Amino acid sequence: MNLNIGTSRGRTYLTIVHGYREQGTGKSKKKLIKSLGYLDDLKKEYDDPIAHFRAVAKQMTEEENERRKVTISFDMDEIMPLETDNRKNLGYAAILKIYHELDLPRFLNNKARHKNFEYNTDSIMTLLVVSRILSPGSKLKAYRERGRYFERFDFSLIDIYRALSHFDSISAELQQHINERVSACYERNTKIVYYDVTNYYFEIDQEDELRKYGHSKENKKKPIVQMGLAMDADGIPLHYELFEGNIPDKSTFRSVIGEVKRKYDTGRIVVVADMGIITGDNIYYLIGGDKREKALNGYVMSFRYAAAQINSKNTF
Repeated sequence: MNLNIGTSRGRTYLTIVHGYREQGTGKSKKKLIKSLGYLDDLKKEYDDPIAHFRAVAKQMTEEENERRKVTISFDMDEIMPLETDNRKNLGYAAILKIYHELDLPRFLNNKARHKNFEYNTDSIMTLLVVSRILSPGSKLKAYRERGRYFERFDFSLIDIYRALSHFDSISAELQQHINERVSACYERNTKIVYYDVTNYYFEIDQEDELRKYGHSKENKKKPIVQMGLAMDADGIPLHYELFEGNIPDKSTFRSVIGEVKRKYDTGRIVVVADMGIITGDNIYYLIGGDKREKALNGYVMSFRYAAAQINSKNTF
């Protein structure tokens, strides 16, 4: 606390203020703590008002510092029960550093600003991201292990499930935002784009508009959802899309790569994919046969040599 000597209506006016740095800008700011009055009026009560209130401000600072101190006591003879688990993970601070460099808290809070959520979507996303990296598992597992971290995850398991619908509704904007931040903070290398498709099965018996029976990569006889994922040359995800479970891998390719070209300003690239993607239509698309899209540099795709029945008359 400091004594501030200012002027009001042509008279010297005293206040006690607290100085601090504004978060984000670092600008010096002052917060009014107490108005004391005009100096000429205060001289009627105090021989030296300035010296007196400087001492008062100093005492207030000492009291505030004392109030902020916390004393922790330990009983060195106490024995911790065997079932106690008070371990905390500290290494996730490195993940949070990247999370904040990507400016995800601001983005998520802005997207939830006019929603009537009773939970914090940024807090939920933080738990899901950290747990997915450090302890992969279900949403239920992540929620049960939330005590491993120092954050106060003040939401329920049901809140996590409810937030997923919101995350889905903003997924396209979120991908765009993350790409911009990755490009700004770490630089993108999109001269090569890797593309592949995977799928996820669901413990349900009936199909719906998205989850349908298809070729499960885990050989499960359950409805699935297809996901096409494009990554840059460093293996950092660039863009993904979800497709109905009965859509074959090869049919997802042009949609995802087209979005990559339109949204992420990659320039000319080489696409690398496996044999599940190789079709005449996809190659035709890549080399610019579809005039709606600019031609890419080229492609690297695998195929079975024997199955191609190549002979001396074939030309590639």
